[in-house]
Amino acid sequence: MENYAYILDYLPNGRQTERGFHREPLALALGEDELKLFELVPRTGAKLAAGARIPLVPIDGTPPPIDHVRRRIGYDELTVAGRSELPATLERIVKANAPKYLRFFNESPAVSRRFHLLELLPGIGKKTMQQIVDERRRQPFTSFEDLETRLHLKSPERLIVGRIEQELSGVEDKYRLFVAP
Repeated sequence: MENYAYILDYLPNGRQTERGFHREPLALALGEDELKLFELVPRTGAKLAAGARIPLVPIDGTPPPIDHVRRRIGYDELTVAGRSELPATLERIVKANAPKYLRFFNESPAVSRRFHLLELLPGIGKKTMQQIVDERRRQPFTSFEDLETRLHLKSPERLIVGRIEQELSGVEDKYRLFVAP
């Protein structure tokens, strides 16, 4: 269950595709822990803005700004603004939970003799994968900066963000590394 979500887009008049006169305000959001996409219905008078981190459950007796989760949505149901906000939001989540995502670089196993899970990250080929494996044998990576300096890899957090975006967009792949199906 998600406790926090990041707002990707706020639609004060609801979706244009909805019929009828009673369209309720909607917020499109990304869950912080399980990286699920949601359509949220805000409480009356709640002020929401794109990029904001909001609680989905009561915190210290204070009700959340969200009345309820309307439904889980797919990547194709995001608005254009929501899709453009997604990479920056994912980068914030990855940086805020660095130990969780560094664990992937430190512990990801080989799937077979010819294929390693690290190769699923966009931009990582056999050579870079072998460098990562050799370096982590010497000493586990302690931060993204450590990973960057030891491997001369530019912004490793963006590699993770790229993979998460692929998984959210529904790219058919046998392996799901970060997003549940």
